[in-house]
Amino acid sequence: MEWDEAQYFPMDLFHRMGEQGFLGVLVPEQYGGAGLGYQEYITIIEEIARVCGSVGLSVAAHNSLCTNHILMFGDEVQKQKYLPLLASGQWIGAWGLTEPNTGSDAMRMQCTATRDGDYWVLNGTKSWITHGKSGHVAVVIARTGELLDSRGMTAFVVERGTPGFHAGKKENKLGMRASETAEMIFENCRVHESQVLGDVGEGFIQAMKILDGGRISIASLALGIAKGAYEASVKYAKERHQFGQPIASFQGISFKLADMATKIEAAELLARQAGHLKDSGLKCTRQAAMAKYYASEISVEVSTDAVQIFGGYGYTKDFPVEKYYRDSKLCTIGEGTSEIQKLVIAREALKSL
Repeated sequence: MEWDEAQYFPMDLFHRMGEQGFLGVLVPEQYGGAGLGYQEYITIIEEIARVCGSVGLSVAAHNSLCTNHILMFGDEVQKQKYLPLLASGQWIGAWGLTEPNTGSDAMRMQCTATRDGDYWVLNGTKSWITHGKSGHVAVVIARTGELLDSRGMTAFVVERGTPGFHAGKKENKLGMRASETAEMIFENCRVHESQVLGDVGEGFIQAMKILDGGRISIASLALGIAKGAYEASVKYAKERHQFGQPIASFQGISFKLADMATKIEAAELLARQAGHLKDSGLKCTRQAAMAKYYASEISVEVSTDAVQIFGGYGYTKDFPVEKYYRDSKLCTIGEGTSEIQKLVIAREALKSL
C-alpha cells in the first residue's frame, strides 16, 4: 500500500525476485532461466497478484513481453546477450507496441524506423509502456513499410542509454500504481541492424504471437487479484458481526461468496487450459483470449463484491479490498481490451464452423 500511494516502483524487489527465478520463468536454464512452463508461470503470477497486482503486472510484463519476445524470435547472439541479464533480474525489460493514437489499431503506428546503411533510425513515441522509464532494455515494434501492411513493421532490441532513446511522461493511474507505466520517446535513435529481432517486416506478426502468451499472463494476474479479494472477503465475513451473528451467516453475503468462488474456479480452468495448449506447442489464440476476457471481467466483479461485503470499511485504504478493486480494472484494458478479446474469440469461432 505504501508503494501504491507513493507510485514507487520497487526495483530492488525485482532484482531479488530475479534471484528466485521469477523473472525468467519460461527461459531455458542454458540462458540462466528457470526453465519452467506455463502452468508454473500461471501459479507464480497468480500468487504474487493475490498480494499485489502492481508487482504481479510488472512480473508478467517482464516475462511474457520483452523477455519472451527475445526468447521466441531472437538469434543465438541476442539470446546469449540479453536473456541471462533479464532472467536474473539484473535488467528489467520493456515492450513497445502501443502509441498515443494507436492502441488496438496497431497497424497504423506512427513510430518509424528508416534504414541508413548498417543502422536503422527510429523516430516516434510509444505510450502506456510498463517499465518505460526504468527498463534497461526494450523490444520496440516500429513501422518499416507502408501503413496497414501487416509486414510493414519490424521489432528491434533497444538498450537504455542509446542516444535518442529517452523516457517521457509517467502515467498517474487509478490502480497498479507501483507498476511503472511511461512513454518511450525515440528521436533519431540509431540502432544497429544486429538489433533487429527476426526478419525485417515481421514485427507485427511476432507481436500478435507474443500477445497470445501475454493474454495468459493477464488472465493469471486477474485471477490472483480476484482470489486475494475473495479470501479477504471470506475472512472479513466470518469476523464481522451484525445483528448478533457473523455476516457470513446471512444469505445475501453467503450467496455473494458462492458466486465469487464459482467465477474464480471457472477463470482458473480457462487459464490452465490455455496454459496447457501453450505448453503443448498447440495454437491457443481462442483459449487465451477467452481466459483473458473472462478472468479480467470476473476480477472486476469479484473485487466489486468484496468492497460491498466490507461495506464502509471497503471504501477505505485501511483495508485491502479497495486496492484490489482499483487494480482489477486494468486487466480488462491492458494487452487487448475485453472488446478486442471478443473480436478474437468470434473470429476464431467462425473459422471452426
